[in-house]
Amino acid sequence: MNYEKYRRPVEIDLPDRKWPSAKVTKAPQWCSVDLRDGNQALEVPMNLEQKAEFFSYLVKLGFKTIEIGFPAASDTDYNFCRYLIENDMIPDDVAIQVLTQSRSEIIEKTMDAVYGAPNVVVHLYNSTSTLQRDVVFEFGKDECIKLAEDGARIIKDFIDSYEGDTNWILEYSPESFSSTEPDFAVEICDRVLDIWQPTKDHKAIINLPETVEYSMPNVYADTIEYFCRNTRWRDSILVSVHTHNDRGTGVAASELGMLAGADRVEGTLFGNGERTGNVDIITLAINLMMHGIDPELDFSNMNECIDVYEDLTGMKVEPRHPWAGKLVFTAFSGSHQDAINKGKKKMQERGSKIWAVPYLPIDPADVGRSYEPIIRINSQSGRGGISYVMETYFGILLPKSFQRDFLKIIKQETDSHETELLPQQVFELFDDNYINVLTPYGLNTFTEHAIGDKRSEVEAVITVNGKEGTIRGSGNGLLDAFVNAFGGFTGTKFSIQMYNEHAMMSGTDSAAITYIEIKRESDGRIFLGAGVSSSVTKSSVRAIISAYNRMIKE
Repeated sequence: MNYEKYRRPVEIDLPDRKWPSAKVTKAPQWCSVDLRDGNQALEVPMNLEQKAEFFSYLVKLGFKTIEIGFPAASDTDYNFCRYLIENDMIPDDVAIQVLTQSRSEIIEKTMDAVYGAPNVVVHLYNSTSTLQRDVVFEFGKDECIKLAEDGARIIKDFIDSYEGDTNWILEYSPESFSSTEPDFAVEICDRVLDIWQPTKDHKAIINLPETVEYSMPNVYADTIEYFCRNTRWRDSILVSVHTHNDRGTGVAASELGMLAGADRVEGTLFGNGERTGNVDIITLAINLMMHGIDPELDFSNMNECIDVYEDLTGMKVEPRHPWAGKLVFTAFSGSHQDAINKGKKKMQERGSKIWAVPYLPIDPADVGRSYEPIIRINSQSGRGGISYVMETYFGILLPKSFQRDFLKIIKQETDSHETELLPQQVFELFDDNYINVLTPYGLNTFTEHAIGDKRSEVEAVITVNGKEGTIRGSGNGLLDAFVNAFGGFTGTKFSIQMYNEHAMMSGTDSAAITYIEIKRESDGRIFLGAGVSSSVTKSSVRAIISAYNRMIKE
């Protein structure tokens, strides 16, 4: 790796920083830039109809500010802006945001595009970084400030002469803020604000973009705190952050920016945008929710959100995407599966309303997911996961000896086929290996007669490889009587070591399941069997026969 051609960016000296001990206690003001930043980054940009549908969905999610494009840059963006206004698609409590460079003809066309809208954020920007000034524009700080001031005056003059009822909100971005000298960023923003003259009651927005992520998120937080401390207009502005994800820390940078004083966040659904994308507002919002803070956006139907996004953008949500991917609420590890199962049971036992389940930071139901995909069975699964599937889907409460024994069968199946098992496949394996073990011995009919208070006598018709035979026996209760009869018939002595039964809650038409451990007297080995029937008596006898059949096959 040719690391020597790169240099660490200059970092700000802020030894008395306050943001590390700050806490986020409320949601920021959100601004979706999906229809500008996200749309411009698509291989096939959205058409007018798709953009209109996306806008309506963003409104449904709860966004109050939506950047709809760059009206002076293309006829599509201009026409889209007019379409929203002329078709009365913008609610009274929602502001559309439009981007403009600091050039008079661009500003004029932008203002023409938004005429008649109820609330408009006019977003002025020019690039201020050292690299851009040197390489792209080839001018110094004074020329950069003049460009910003000229744009600010043109916008102010237009608004002052405007005769409509639009509520104007002014926004300025020193593009590539995070790569701009901090003191110069403060100076150029203050010079713009000197022209706009915002107040505490009608604030302007200063957006501080991390247009390209060069530094660690703590460095970005330092620059935000520095700006908030040093601007002369802090009480009359909303400080906004707009982070990208080049280093994979866009979410962290926005969160630390909020700790450092940011009031507002610009971003996109699922982090769509240039290069590695913008900050993902969905992740940020649910991160707040999991700390008990109202995110003021509604992502309770995550599947719908994914469907709309993928359909309109042509992009795909990755399986491991935070909070939204199809695998994020799935546990493959056996120890994780067991902990999830125990955590859910403990919450039910305690009647707790506070979510506390290991390995699941939030309740999947809060984002519209069901519990069904949480446990998936593969070669890495353990007893806890298998038990969870059997109980949740089929009402089968496996005793620990069955859990241990069944785990071997599951691992053999998943290893040999190199695949995971769906819940129904897990049940069928259990059924085949413990319940439906019907050869060589089977049960046709069965009757029991009480002899006094404790003794029982049984008579049963048994099949051996399809041939019938009648057995009779007595003992201390049903199971002892049947074991004596069956053992005498087969010539093999065995005893019952464990008996367990319960009503099945779901998953089959039968009402009861019985679990049996039998011990072969000749060598002391233990064998397991299960029986299912609407009668506990029959399910018990069937379990004995299943265990015996498993014994003689080994």
